[in-house]
Amino acid sequence: MFGNYLIGLREGLEASLVVCILIAYLVKTGRRDALVPIWVGIGVAVALALGFGCALTFGSQELTFEAQEALGGSLSIVAVGLVTWMVFWMRRTARHLKAELGAKLDAALQMGTAALVATAFLAVGREGLETALFVWASVRASSDGSHAPLIGVILGLLTAVALGWLFYKGTVRINLAKFFTWTGAMLVVVAAGVLAYGVHDLQEAEFIGGLRDKAFDISATIPPDSWYGTLLKGVFNFQPDPTVLQVVVWLLYLVPTLAFFFAPTRRAVRDKAPAPEKATVPEQG
Repeated sequence: MFGNYLIGLREGLEASLVVCILIAYLVKTGRRDALVPIWVGIGVAVALALGFGCALTFGSQELTFEAQEALGGSLSIVAVGLVTWMVFWMRRTARHLKAELGAKLDAALQMGTAALVATAFLAVGREGLETALFVWASVRASSDGSHAPLIGVILGLLTAVALGWLFYKGTVRINLAKFFTWTGAMLVVVAAGVLAYGVHDLQEAEFIGGLRDKAFDISATIPPDSWYGTLLKGVFNFQPDPTVLQVVVWLLYLVPTLAFFFAPTRRAVRDKAPAPEKATVPEQG
């Protein structure tokens, strides 16, 4: 449940910050008349994300078992790719998100109402579709027949909305760069579990082989139905009897991704580099 809560919080907070920045910018610049098109664009984006999530959930129920596993595995891999790109993008642009959105909004204000709707829709819609896909894949991977994964996601989204409101009111001050760095790292761990589960789905669909080649089996030590087994599955998508291919894919994704994620960026290296010494002209005697 915690892993799904983290997804809802991390993904929802990005969308909340985008909305807060757009609205605060218009209010501070005296353009309250443009708030209605912004809210229309946000509403359409949210509706699209919800519709996409419903289509994934209910549309897949009409498929055969093999088709469901193939679809679930394929979309899980796509979701991991998208969330990995998003995590790195937010780490790089967290400090400059406000200026970037402000520049786009200035251009949209000059172009008219339709441009404002499109700006809000694109800014929130991308986050919404990524969130819907990754949440669907993660809930599917960690679901044990209960509603706990979905409840975790909803609680995370509600927390993100509350934090967004507090950010807008100015009562919460945190270092967004550090927040997105550490939650991004935790999300990479969650994504590694989703990726391994996606590979397992493709093996069950007989799309790729190796389903019976188990890397290890510690089901007797960590029973899947125990409280700690459920906790590990909910947080890390842990499986006590993974295949060899699952373990290999998990390691090949997690280790280099975290290494690149925590590697200093070029901007950070430039900021820490000492300023070049000025050349001095010897005095004339």
